[in-house]
Amino acid sequence: MARGLEFPEGPIALSDGSVLLVEIRRGTLSRVTPDGEVIVVADLGGGPNGAAIGPDGAVYVCNNGGFEWTEHDGITLPGQQPESYTGGRIQRVVLDGPVAGTVTDLYTTCDSRPLRGPNDLVFDRQGGFWFTDHGKSRPRERDTGALYYATVDGGRITEVVHPLTEPNGVGLSPDGSRLYVAETITGRIWSWQVTGPGHLADPVLLHGFGGYQLLDSLAVDAEGNVCVATLVTGVISVLSPDGTLLVQVPLPEADPMVTNICFAGAGSRTAYVTSSGRGVLYETEWHCDGLDLAFTR
Repeated sequence: MARGLEFPEGPIALSDGSVLLVEIRRGTLSRVTPDGEVIVVADLGGGPNGAAIGPDGAVYVCNNGGFEWTEHDGITLPGQQPESYTGGRIQRVVLDGPVAGTVTDLYTTCDSRPLRGPNDLVFDRQGGFWFTDHGKSRPRERDTGALYYATVDGGRITEVVHPLTEPNGVGLSPDGSRLYVAETITGRIWSWQVTGPGHLADPVLLHGFGGYQLLDSLAVDAEGNVCVATLVTGVISVLSPDGTLLVQVPLPEADPMVTNICFAGAGSRTAYVTSSGRGVLYETEWHCDGLDLAFTR
C-alpha cells in the first residue's frame, strides 16, 4: 500500500480505507491514503510507537522516547536509548477541527516513576486503556517492563503488572474478558482474565515460541485468534484462543522486522501489516473477518 515509510508501526484502519500509523524514525503520526499517498498528521518527536482511537475520537500514542538506528542489508533496525532520548510518554493527538494536529502529553509518570518506553495500547469498552512499557536498553543495563491501565482524562494511571520482560503488543479478546501481552525477548504471550477496568486475575502462559523468535505487536481477529508479529522469522503468527499455533503467515519480501497487524473491522477480511525494516505497509486479505475495536473512525 505504501513504501518509503520510516519504520512504520501502530496501524489504525479508518472507515474511508486509509490507514493511520506512526513512523518511529521520523517521529510522526502519518496517514496513508488508499492510493498510497503519505500525509503527516502530527509531529510527535521522540519515538511514537503503538496508537489507537480513543472514545473522544482523538488518537492516543505510546511514545518510547526514541532509538538509536542502524542499517543492515537494506533493513532499518532500532537499537538502544539514544543521547537524544526525550523520556517515555502517552500522547493525545487531535484529528479534527481548527486545532487538528495538536499534540498533548497526557502521562509521563506513574506514582512519580517516569515512563521509560511505552510501546502499545488497547482501549476497553469502558473508555480506559491498557498499555505496555517495554523499557529502554543502554550499553550495560536494561529497564524492567510493566503493564499499565489509564484513563483519557489524565487523572488515573495504575501500574497493574510488574515486572515483565520487554512487554510489547497488547490486545483484548472479542468480548473483552481476556487481555493478552507479548514479551519481545522471551517469545512468550501471557493471558489474564479481566475482572474489571484496570484489574486482572492471575496470569496464564498462552504460548511460548521455540527457537529465536521475538515478538512485537498483536491484534485479535473475529475468531478470537491472537495474531502476533514475529520478529527475526518475519511472519504473522496466528494463535487460537487456547494458545495453539495455527499458522505463520510470511510477507512477500523477507523482513526480520515485521512489527504490527491491524484489521479493517467486522464485516471485512482486509488486514494491514507493517514491514518496518523495509518501510512498507501491506494490505492483504485475512482468512476471517477482523474485529471492531472499542472505538473507531
